[in-house]
Amino acid sequence: MTARLGCRRPGRLASAPVLLGVIAGLLGASCSNGISPTVYVFDDPQLQGLQPGTLLPGSRLALAGKNFVPEDIGQTRVRLRGTFAGQSVDVSLPARFVDYTHAEADFGGGVAAGLPADEGAFDGEATVEIDNVVDGLTHASPPLSLSLDLRAALTPRLDLVSTGPIFVNDLVPVEGDGFLLGDDEGETVAVVSGCYRETGQPSCTAVGPVEVTVTPETPGSRTRGTFPFDPYIAGIKPGTFENGVVKLRNQHGVAAGQVVRESGTLNATWDVLPATIFSVAPAQASLGQYVDIAGAGFVGVPAGISDPTVVTTFELRGTFTPDGGGGGTSVALTIIGEWVSGRLVRYVLNEQDELGRTANLREVAGAFSGTIKPVVMFKTQTVAGDEVAIAFAIGRVRQIIWLNFQTSYVESLRHFGLRAVDQPIRARVLAVSQRDYAGLNVEFRMERPTDFALYSEVDIQGPDPNRLGLLGYDNTPGKDVDNVRLYDKIGGENALTREDGYPGYGGVFVESFFGFSEHPGAFATKLDGAVADFDQLFDPFRPDRGGQPVTATELAGGAVPTLSSGSACPPTAGGRPLQIACAMFALGSMIGTTMTHEVGHSLGLADPYGGDFHNPGDLPNRLMDAGGARSFNERAEIFGEGPAVFCEEEFQYLRQILPSTEEPPGVTRPPCY
Repeated sequence: MTARLGCRRPGRLASAPVLLGVIAGLLGASCSNGISPTVYVFDDPQLQGLQPGTLLPGSRLALAGKNFVPEDIGQTRVRLRGTFAGQSVDVSLPARFVDYTHAEADFGGGVAAGLPADEGAFDGEATVEIDNVVDGLTHASPPLSLSLDLRAALTPRLDLVSTGPIFVNDLVPVEGDGFLLGDDEGETVAVVSGCYRETGQPSCTAVGPVEVTVTPETPGSRTRGTFPFDPYIAGIKPGTFENGVVKLRNQHGVAAGQVVRESGTLNATWDVLPATIFSVAPAQASLGQYVDIAGAGFVGVPAGISDPTVVTTFELRGTFTPDGGGGGTSVALTIIGEWVSGRLVRYVLNEQDELGRTANLREVAGAFSGTIKPVVMFKTQTVAGDEVAIAFAIGRVRQIIWLNFQTSYVESLRHFGLRAVDQPIRARVLAVSQRDYAGLNVEFRMERPTDFALYSEVDIQGPDPNRLGLLGYDNTPGKDVDNVRLYDKIGGENALTREDGYPGYGGVFVESFFGFSEHPGAFATKLDGAVADFDQLFDPFRPDRGGQPVTATELAGGAVPTLSSGSACPPTAGGRPLQIACAMFALGSMIGTTMTHEVGHSLGLADPYGGDFHNPGDLPNRLMDAGGARSFNERAEIFGEGPAVFCEEEFQYLRQILPSTEEPPGVTRPPCY
């Protein structure tokens, strides 16, 4: 771990060159002009892996490790030092930030990288170096020993092709060597030809050659891969692929001169089976949720492409019975899903198709029981699979909300001195969101949902991109009364709101919380509600106030407690561990209650059927009060203030649009008016 002691002038951190000039000038001073010493703590990067081991012109190096930083914090490079063809070498490649544990670099070839030749063996070590613009230091990882094989081009070798029973679009494993990895490097394709005999037909029809892309089994693998048994090879009708011949062809990218090289051939025979269904999951789904239809032999086109001649549909026959009794409704309809692969089609429960109109998914819950049958269409061919029994439930409307913590939020935590407690702060935000929406059919998630097509997103960011010092802002287009959309995004830029003269960028802006400080420094403009309590909580850690940022070692062994109440905050005893715990609790509560307030706006609050956006007046602990009516202590939930809640009429509205089987929490709610 490396720290830099400097002096900080008033003014926002702007461009890297300006900042470095300020730091350099201040380092020569004695810091005797009343400027607070500034200590930023950055952990050195760690390089734990580098792939692939064989490099070609156009290869993309994947770096795995720890403590990587975004480009606005530091410029990253991967440095290779060692020997190449008997010569001592030392070269560097610019690297791009992917996330805090991954980076990537482009390799244009040995000569382009500064090595003596495009082919040869490198033996030595790799390090990641980051020129940090905040502390002015170069941070380097410990060296990672490795050997790399540099090649100008690769000739593929084919050792094995899997054969036997198969479904259309099943993945065919191949083994060998010299496979290309895609992107600028180029791709390896399987070239398939032979003779196809449809079931029940006396003759065999010549097919191919057909090229199908080979995908590496794992990132960086040049010895094992798969290609789909594409319907363009032999169609979709059941039968036998006879006298098959397979070879591999490497089609290199521009950096390698677009060289084409081929392997030898192997024979292959496949028995092609008709489409079938294995399962339908989950057992219960609601509006906007994916229903995964797993099986084999499915065809389709990638998302975003439309081709009505290549599609898999599903015929449903059975009965839909609503919850609460009453007679069932006979159902006979066809649904179309999103083709993912030959083994998976994902159907989204929606209000537009036959099933959605039959079941009235927004207002009715119930159960379907019957059969489902796949119907596969490819160009002029159609194949129907067997019917299988199916039973699934349709649940009430459920709002999924993804909390998207962005890199700017992480870096803003450094200004609080709380970068090391990022994860506990996120946990507190999640706990606040679950508490504020308890008793409602709402679910907050920390990872992007993959089981719902319709979900909302809230961006948790650092500075306010609107440059207005907003704490949070719902930039969705107008009140979504009755939650019709289900897919609001509170974040990014909304051009519609900008056209209306409102701020375009939405989300929660953590750096603006410095406005509650009596000395916000360069990070925010002092708010009317600024209080000493904010500074008592956060000054012990703020680098610009001479505080000591929290370090990972301070968290070891559970020394810092996790608080469920802010009654002991700011602490008067308990030492630094309790100070850290209170800072985590307060900041997590501030982010959480600001976020749940903005989500309330996106759901139609306040005054959903009127023109107001906030509760009138100023009462304690009302979540949808205007920003100026919500004090720092209420947001941070300290000194007996908070937690803020939805007032009575708002909560009843939310129970109406997002009904839950969960009992409402025993909370005393203030009136809305």
